[in-house]
Amino acid sequence: MERAEAEVIVDGDRETAVVLLMQVAELVEANQRLEARVAELERRLSRSSRNSSLPPSQDPPSAPPRPGGERSGRRRGGQFGHEGRHRRLLPAEQVDEVVEHWPERCRSCAHLFAEGERIDAAQPSRHQVAELPPIAVRVSEHRLHRVCCPKCAAQTRAELPAGVSRSAFGPRLQAAVVTLAVRNRVSRRDTTELARELFGVELATGSVDAIVQRAGEALAAPQTRLEQQIKAASVVNIDETGWKTAGGRRTLWAALTRQTAVFRIAAGRHASESRMLLGERFVGIVCSDRWRGYDYLNPTRRQLCWAHLLRDFTAHSEGMGDQQRFGNDGLRIARDLFNAWDTYQQDGDRARLQAQTAPLQAKLRAMLEHAARKSPRTKYHRVFAKNLLNRWPALWTFTHTDGVEPTNNHAERGLRGAVIYRKLSLGSQSDQGERTIERLLSASVTCRLRKQSLFDYLTQAITAHARGDPVPGLP
Repeated sequence: MERAEAEVIVDGDRETAVVLLMQVAELVEANQRLEARVAELERRLSRSSRNSSLPPSQDPPSAPPRPGGERSGRRRGGQFGHEGRHRRLLPAEQVDEVVEHWPERCRSCAHLFAEGERIDAAQPSRHQVAELPPIAVRVSEHRLHRVCCPKCAAQTRAELPAGVSRSAFGPRLQAAVVTLAVRNRVSRRDTTELARELFGVELATGSVDAIVQRAGEALAAPQTRLEQQIKAASVVNIDETGWKTAGGRRTLWAALTRQTAVFRIAAGRHASESRMLLGERFVGIVCSDRWRGYDYLNPTRRQLCWAHLLRDFTAHSEGMGDQQRFGNDGLRIARDLFNAWDTYQQDGDRARLQAQTAPLQAKLRAMLEHAARKSPRTKYHRVFAKNLLNRWPALWTFTHTDGVEPTNNHAERGLRGAVIYRKLSLGSQSDQGERTIERLLSASVTCRLRKQSLFDYLTQAITAHARGDPVPGLP
C-alpha cells in the first residue's frame, strides 16, 4: 500500500483505519512472539558441553572445538636432558626363575671362553621379563557318598563341608567374573569368551548373570554400612544421572566422600530421593549443582559447583547486549576464583584464599543485584541472577570450610564409569537388577577411592556369604 492510499483511507473511512491499526498491533505482537521463539531455538541449537550440562559426546557438529591448553612449543615425548623413567627391577627374592647367559667368545680377539674362564669382571646386567603362564582353572570334584544303615536300612548321604561353595564355581572365579562385569564393563557374552580363552572354563551367559546376582546379594550388608557412613559424613558430593530399567526411565544417584561411594537407583530426581540418600538428619556440607532437588538444604550447608557456573556464564556470554556483558564479567570472576583456588592447593594458605576471593564476592554481588532488576535488558539472565542471590552463601563455602572444593567434579568422576556401564548394558531389567548394580557400583568405586583391590574384596565377600558368615565391610 502506498502512502497516498493510506491517507485516503484515514481521511475517508475512520472505521477502516481503526481496523487496520488494530491488525498492525496484532502483527507487531505476533512478530515479537516469533522473535522470542527464534531466539529460544537459536539458544537451544547453540547448546554444547561448553555452555550447558551436556556431555561432550552429545555436542552437535556445529559446536566449536573445546578449548585446549596453551601449547608450550615443545615437541611430543621426552625432552632433551630429561632423566626419564624406567621400570624398576624386582628384588631377587621375588624372581621365579634366573637364567644365566655367558659370552661365548671374546669380542676383541674371538678367543673361545672355556668353562673355567667364566668369571664375572663386573656385576652382571639384569634384564627381567614378566610373562603370563598358561592358566587353567583347577576343578575339584566332591563326591557325596551314601551309606546304608545296617540297623534300620536307611540311606544317609554326606553333606558338603561349610567351606565348599554350593555353586559350580569357586569364590575367586566368581570374583573375577564380577570384576570384569562391573569394573571393566565387559558384556556377558564377552565374559564367557574371556573365561574360555584365559581360564579354560566354559561359562554360559546365564551363569555369568547368576554369578553377578549372587555377588549383589552378598553385598547387601556392606551397602547398608556404606550408606550409614555417607549419612554421618561431614562433606558429601552428590550428583544424579539418567538410568533405564526394563526400558523405563529411572535416576541413578551417587553420593561420595573422599573414602566412600554409595549409588542408588530411584524413581526420579526429586528432593525426597536426595533426603533418603543423605538421611533426614544430615548435618554436613553438600556439594552439588543447582538442581532444585537439593533446595530443601539450607544454603549455608551447601557448595554450588563453579564448573557448572562457568558453563552458565559461557552461555550468557554468547548472548547479546547486557546479557553478553553479564556473561563475560561472570567468566572473568570465575577464572580469577579458580586461579585463587589453584594457589591455595599449592600453599594451603586459607587466609590468602579469603583475601583473594573477597573482592570477587563484592563484584559478583553487585553484578547479580543489577541483573536481578526487572528490565527488558535483563530478560534473559534475570532468573539466573536471582537464583544465585537466593543461594549466595552456597557459592563461598569452600573458602572457609576444610574438605570442601569449589566444584562437584568428585561426584561426576564417580558417576563416569556408571554412565558408561549404562550405555553398554542398557541399564537394568528388574528391581533385583537395580539393587545388584547399586551394590556393585558402590563397592567398585569405594575400593578405588581407598586404593584397595576390588577382586580381593569380592573374593572375601563371596566366600563369607557362601559359608553363611557375616560379610566383611570395606575397612
